[in-house]
Amino acid sequence: MNIRIAAAGAVLAMSIGLSSAGAQATQTVDVRVQGPNDTYLAIEVLKTITVQNEYSRGYKRSLFKHWLDIDGDGCDAREQVLKRDAIGLPQVDPFKCFVVEADWLSPYDGVRTSDRTRVDIDHTVALKEAWDSGAWQWNEAQRTAFANDTSDARSLIAASSSSNRSKGDRDPSNWMPPLRGYWCTYSANWIAVKARWGLSMDQSEWGRLNNVLSGQCAGTTMRGWSDVAGGAPSAARSSTGRSSATTVASASTSTSAAPGGSPVVASLKPGSYCAPEGATGVYNGRAYVCSKTRMSGTPYAGNRARWRRQT
Repeated sequence: MNIRIAAAGAVLAMSIGLSSAGAQATQTVDVRVQGPNDTYLAIEVLKTITVQNEYSRGYKRSLFKHWLDIDGDGCDAREQVLKRDAIGLPQVDPFKCFVVEADWLSPYDGVRTSDRTRVDIDHTVALKEAWDSGAWQWNEAQRTAFANDTSDARSLIAASSSSNRSKGDRDPSNWMPPLRGYWCTYSANWIAVKARWGLSMDQSEWGRLNNVLSGQCAGTTMRGWSDVAGGAPSAARSSTGRSSATTVASASTSTSAAPGGSPVVASLKPGSYCAPEGATGVYNGRAYVCSKTRMSGTPYAGNRARWRRQT
């Protein structure tokens, strides 16, 4: 495997504002995510993720239809993960694709069980966290694909019921696995899911992961990924599978409400991804809007909103 960070000719240029001793510094990282067979430094992929406030309105779990068989293999997503994460060879009813008997070892807390009722299938990035981080802009097919994603083993994990319920919908800023030895893997998995599905992070979430990957988990690597199902956008790959340019928001980015109710962004980068749609801002004295279409009315690729000049 090859580590491909700041590779020659990379077109994905990311920047993020970092503060040190009261000063602001901008670090730029070029990353080309080419596929699941290459490896990347997790902290460098972290730097490609947009940092912005969460969108915390309108979430309902029913918006994400889950435990479906979306890949047509005869197994719903829950049974598929129970089979995949079992220790040894599980006993499976071949007609109903139901895991009759198996043993599982929860990576979060080291709990081992042969009782399937004590095993939850955890969305590494919880459904509400995904919604707040950008999935509120997705259509039903994209949300369904995320909720049942067995195409990448980092998306869904068989874990003990107790650890999964302890985690709830919290991000790494306020929950990490009880097994500290799993923190490096968990951090890399979290980053992979967010990057692959084009989801953002809030400042405390990004900061906690940066601290972990700069400290006890320094040097942690992660695999790349294939394109997602359902047409959901990826921060580091376009729908054609080629790298796409985007810009990580400065850590100092803030928002406020305009008189008309639309958020006003204090700092922005023209052409970068943004949320929520309809937000406005000013760059070099010119008005910008967060829009899914260009000034000409042509939609942006992946149906994602970008900062563009107002008409």
